Amino acid sequence: MREITASGETVEEAIESALHQLNIPRDRAEIEVIDEGKKGFLGLFGSVRAVVKVTEKADNIELTTQFLSEVSNNMGVEVEIEVEQEDNRVTFHLSGEKIALLIGRRGKTLNALQYLTQLVLNKQTTQFYAVTVDAEGYRQRRKETLIDLAQKMADKASRVKRKVTLEPMPAYERKIIHTALQDEKTVSTYSNGNEPHRHIVIKPNKVE
Repeated sequence: MREITASGETVEEAIESALHQLNIPRDRAEIEVIDEGKKGFLGLFGSVRAVVKVTEKADNIELTTQFLSEVSNNMGVEVEIEVEQEDNRVTFHLSGEKIALLIGRRGKTLNALQYLTQLVLNKQTTQFYAVTVDAEGYRQRRKETLIDLAQKMADKASRVKRKVTLEPMPAYERKIIHTALQDEKTVSTYSNGNEPHRHIVIKPNKVE
């Protein structure tokens, strides 16, 4: 974090001087007034200039990006990270030669990394950020796989007229399944069990 001590005829003037030198907006600064200063006799004699210390606030998204880079390096994977932010949603796109190590079996390593990243980003912020960590388009490929799985299992449930239980999945993956089958008239879905073993059950509807 950068910081600077600046002075001016007034506190406000000192603050503006510090912000200009740091080249940051006011909402990115922590301001400490060291001396409010005072005007001298006739505005000339015995005057004391105001003094402030201005510190640049940490950029939490930048710090979180560094966290992701360090964790990846510790796992033996050098990554390039592209950050995409839309309101309170932040997506970290990872790419690299050994990216499969960060994805893991069925995305379990990537899901764990996403959970930790969300904790880090929201640790010292007043606004909650929803975090997605993606690795070379894995999330979209996984979504397509889940939609295909949902349809196949729905067809099976209808055919054998028995419930079909899917393997445990994180909440956002279960949502993909529920959404994919929400308009199906022959089956309905619900979640069952407790985390981390919560799973989806596809149930055939009764035929009138």
